[in-house]
Amino acid sequence: MGAIFELASRGRAKWLIAIVWLLVAAAAGSVAGKFQSAQKNDITSYLPAGAESVRALDELNALSGGAVVTPTVIVFHRSGGLSAADLTAIANDSSRLNAQLPSGTLPALAPTRSRDGTAELLQFGLTLHGETSVLDSDVQLMRRVVSRGPAGLAAYVTGPGGVSYDASQVFKTINGKLLIVTVALVFVLLVLIYRSPIFWAIPLAAVGMAEAIAEGLGYVLTQVGVTIDSLSAGILTVLIFGTGTDYALLVVARYREELRSHEDRQVAMRIALRRAGPVVFASASTVIAALLCLLAANVNSTRGLAPIAAIGVALAMLSNLTLLPALLLLFGRRAFWPFVPLAGSSGADETHGVWRRVADLISRRHRVIAPAVVALLAALCIGLVDLHATLSGNNQFTGVVPSEQGQTLISAHFPPGASAPIDVVVADRARLGAVRDAIVHASGISDAPGAVSAPLTGSGGLSVFTAELSVNPTVARAYALIGPIRRIAKAAGGPTTLIGGAVAEQEDLDIAAHRDNEVILPMIIVAVTLILGLLLRSLVAPLLLIATVVLSYAAALGAGSFAFGHFFGYAGEDPSLVLFSFLFLVALGCDYNIFLMARVREESASTGTRQGMLRALAVTGAVITSAGIVLAGTFSALASLPLVEYAEVGLVIAFGVLLDTFLVRTVLVPALVLELDRRIWWPSALWRSSGEE
Repeated sequence: MGAIFELASRGRAKWLIAIVWLLVAAAAGSVAGKFQSAQKNDITSYLPAGAESVRALDELNALSGGAVVTPTVIVFHRSGGLSAADLTAIANDSSRLNAQLPSGTLPALAPTRSRDGTAELLQFGLTLHGETSVLDSDVQLMRRVVSRGPAGLAAYVTGPGGVSYDASQVFKTINGKLLIVTVALVFVLLVLIYRSPIFWAIPLAAVGMAEAIAEGLGYVLTQVGVTIDSLSAGILTVLIFGTGTDYALLVVARYREELRSHEDRQVAMRIALRRAGPVVFASASTVIAALLCLLAANVNSTRGLAPIAAIGVALAMLSNLTLLPALLLLFGRRAFWPFVPLAGSSGADETHGVWRRVADLISRRHRVIAPAVVALLAALCIGLVDLHATLSGNNQFTGVVPSEQGQTLISAHFPPGASAPIDVVVADRARLGAVRDAIVHASGISDAPGAVSAPLTGSGGLSVFTAELSVNPTVARAYALIGPIRRIAKAAGGPTTLIGGAVAEQEDLDIAAHRDNEVILPMIIVAVTLILGLLLRSLVAPLLLIATVVLSYAAALGAGSFAFGHFFGYAGEDPSLVLFSFLFLVALGCDYNIFLMARVREESASTGTRQGMLRALAVTGAVITSAGIVLAGTFSALASLPLVEYAEVGLVIAFGVLLDTFLVRTVLVPALVLELDRRIWWPSALWRSSGEE
């Protein structure tokens, strides 16, 4: 296998490798532009086929001839009370929209006026046949029409249709903005790390080609039925640039080290790849194995992240083991200008420098340092009491959007559930009356006149009616009502009675996400532990390292939960936060474990574990710190986007990576290894070695 890692350093292979990568990237780039348009961001595409809300939606689609009906509400408001001119304008808007919206739209009936006379509602059922662009054009038409009303009359389009439109406008710009921010961050960090005006272009080009190919393959995956949403696509971008740059830092650091010992740069590269190649391969394999655990997810978008992200990490690894070495050899030592590593020159080693001093300090005080770091991380975990993974609806935006303003008005002047009623599907017509009566009297259903609609009956005895909740349909209290309402409905109408609608869909998504957490988190731990065990040939080391990254993850999630509620003012955490932050903080945290412990094992074979740890920390401290800063920077790019779930995932992972970089990997792990000494390698040959100092 060593010969494979050294391929780029042999003869003219570097030219062939560079040309092949360029051609493949160009071919993939021709379809990569279609990747964004193939992403699915509606909640129904995330849900498993067996979810009750999906089955209810299927029944409703059959009843409406295959069209998806999306409740959409226009709320009008004037704080001093609606004038005669306002009422005339609203009536005209209703007539105009009923005439101009596509056939199949459920038209607005008479406007519903608030008790205080300051607001009115128009409720439509927008339809689409698999094309979100149809919904977007309908909402745009509604906004244009109502914007022409009398001065001072506020009008907002809200409900599921309005929220979907606002989200789609954000999603249209996400990929491009995220790519620009990520590349800019990586550029700045590489310039600062290498202090060279030209070297940054080499690793950035290698990672950029991997990104282009990954997006092209991502589009192909969407065409064979894999569900990929904008969050998955965003994670793909930051993951490739983050891990790709990390692997580049490791390869380049080892290459520079060998350039100071060898005149021939091909020899230096061959030795560097022989040493760093297995480490990069093991690190990438750990992340890939963790990602593939997502294939067990019930949430379609989470499952769809598995193949595309695994492919992205694999491409990042391959580019750094083939294309990057090829480019480094083609450009020669001059690429490092003005700090060119020459044979015989000094560099980072185990005898001097900042990280040697850190290693010596940890060696002297490790029995004090380890408990102190554990106590600090445990204190951060207290923030987990603020974790509320119930974010959804209008709360998903970091700024104020029209649909959120509309929902605020509805909650203030109408039964708050008017913007997103639940759908009740009754298969047995004989039981329709009993079901409707049970729903009318159910806890959480609004008692306002007309809150429970008249039934609509289709062929085969299928009947449907809607019911408005008494609480805001975009908050956790609304989702908690769905379970009891379902039990009441089934008790009256039998097991085939279904509860659907936007609120039920969100509840089903939360249930699926909770199930995925329970199943996948243990799978990730097992997969990562096995790979660490194979790499380090030890049982003790993997368990110790896994314990440190899990503690680091819990501390980061706790700190993030506290900050989101008390400083950022977010309404809660997205259901995906727990799983995604665990996945990347454990998998990527183990990357740094591998960077460090592989070098410790290499050094320990000749010097013993204590000296091996001190030497490894002195030599790898700078590269691990640099890698951590780059990875944290790339994930923090997600926080630049105007969606709460992106900001939360990005900030928790970025903070967790920094914790791992500056506390866990460079302080806590060395302190624990120094305490355990050669017992860390049990039961391998290193444990039995008597060469300890």
